[in-house]
Amino acid sequence: MCGIVGYIGPRDAVSILLGGLERLEYRGYDSAGLAVCHEGRIDIRRCQGKLAGLKELVERQPLAGSPGVGHTRWATHGRPSETNAHPHLSGRVAVVHNGIIENYLELKAELNRAGHEFKSETDTEIIAGLIDYYSGQEMTFEEAVRTALGRVHGAFGLGIIHQDRPDLLVAARRESPLIIGYGEGEIFIASDVPALLEHTRRVSYLDDGEVAFVSPGAVKVMDLDGRVTEKEIHQVQWDPVMAQKAGYKHFMQKEIFEQPRAVIDTFRGRISPEKGEVFLSDLPFSAEDLQGLNKVFIVACGTSYHAGLVGKFMIEELARLPVEVDLGSEFRHRDPIVDGRTLMVMISQSGETTDTLGAMREGRRKNGRTLAICNVVGSSLARGVEGVIYTQAGPEIGVASTKAFTTQLVCLYLLAMHLAAVRGRLAPEKSRGMIQELLRLPGLLEEVLEQEDRIKEVSRRFGQATNFLYLARGINYPLALEGALKLKEISYIHAEGYPAGEMKHGPIALIDESMPVVVCAPSGRTMEKAIGNIEEVKARMGQVIALTEKDNLLAQNKADEVIFVPKTSEMLMPIVLAVPLQLLAYHIAVLRGTDVDQPRNLAKSVTVE
Repeated sequence: MCGIVGYIGPRDAVSILLGGLERLEYRGYDSAGLAVCHEGRIDIRRCQGKLAGLKELVERQPLAGSPGVGHTRWATHGRPSETNAHPHLSGRVAVVHNGIIENYLELKAELNRAGHEFKSETDTEIIAGLIDYYSGQEMTFEEAVRTALGRVHGAFGLGIIHQDRPDLLVAARRESPLIIGYGEGEIFIASDVPALLEHTRRVSYLDDGEVAFVSPGAVKVMDLDGRVTEKEIHQVQWDPVMAQKAGYKHFMQKEIFEQPRAVIDTFRGRISPEKGEVFLSDLPFSAEDLQGLNKVFIVACGTSYHAGLVGKFMIEELARLPVEVDLGSEFRHRDPIVDGRTLMVMISQSGETTDTLGAMREGRRKNGRTLAICNVVGSSLARGVEGVIYTQAGPEIGVASTKAFTTQLVCLYLLAMHLAAVRGRLAPEKSRGMIQELLRLPGLLEEVLEQEDRIKEVSRRFGQATNFLYLARGINYPLALEGALKLKEISYIHAEGYPAGEMKHGPIALIDESMPVVVCAPSGRTMEKAIGNIEEVKARMGQVIALTEKDNLLAQNKADEVIFVPKTSEMLMPIVLAVPLQLLAYHIAVLRGTDVDQPRNLAKSVTVE
């Protein structure tokens, strides 16, 4: 979950590393550091806290050189501190690391016996120690790296430099993302694309078990046994401007307002309004494959899990296939019933979520058919499944997911329509109507965004509350979970989301005059029951914030505050509801003065268990 950057080339590495770390700080901000080769030695600067502290340190204690590696840390082994900050130096070797080494205690004891003294509490220092140890055993540096990594159990994304090899930068990965960027006479490495975009859009992606030995003009990639592999170079379509705030106060706010565009990009080229058809050309499954399915598993974590819950309603209603939605962190720790007639749908913004990747591998081991809904081309998830539906959301920098969520819902809508059509469950006329509703969706999201000032007013009224309750029914109930999660993540207010029918089974005991209750009450088959829930809250002096249409006078008359949403089909309403819930959480967090883009204890991509 940490951020890694590296550089080798004719320029001084320091400013390049700091710029790359700034674009990766969303991946971890407990500490930061960098190391560069300079005149036969390795110089290191590192500090606890956010990247600003490292920049100040470098101003006070300048350094220069190339190659170099940099790191922003989200602590796993060892508390946040300067001593535990990366890079870690052992003898002549400096290492930055993303991941967890499972057998580090065993390796640490072995190195202790060999006379190595450890300075930190981290597992990463073991890697530097092993490489330095093998470098002294009549091995070349390349052989020492491969031998050391062959001893390591667990996940790693690594950037490595050696003080005696200023001509070489090493990158290696196992279950942790690492990207190589190709410039003119210079090479970059990073754990995520935004770190590279200022310098290049030509990249290749390391696969598990691969090591790249990088010089300014060449990249040699091999496995741990020394077999050389050729890497395809991809052209990244994102540009550097897309990864900046573009005048918004926070990345999260910018990404909320990008949702109409992101939704259009996600369905563009995948629908025929005239024929009422959905085209998912990236899917490798034949009509016979899809007709033969008897079950769908949707597996995801966090916000993506909430998208999966909405997807369950979509697929079951349209395709008439039973769907189970599982948390990635739980799926592989039981014995799920999966076979060749099971479709496994994994959802992950980054494509690097460790628990979701583990579920994918378990599904493949049981011969399930695998499909990903993902935002990052070339990610571990995208490369590990049979087919991918990309969300086309562009880079999402804010830790709290927004546009990734709504584009995931669009992909699930398209998938449900595709499955239903192939299985003979969706008539062309109905499909044309559904596509027309989808085409209206970006404009509806614009209507919601125009209400930002109104949502600010609601935020000011309730922003100092210490608890919130979110309620919804049917296909919208996952939005109650998602709305509560957004508020928790960025404002640190305790919030819970429930299917509204469950309120009487416990949560109703919490309601009093100090409890704001957000009720999603749009028109549809469950609207009357949602009105009943509002009345139950009001009878106990609770304060109701209702999300409903302008013509729903019944809900408006009973609520304390109303946020209007435009009319759409029941199946697309969760996408419309997501936006005001995001804005409500965002503006409450801003009023409370929290760090919206980098909330405490969280990081963007959860690449550790």
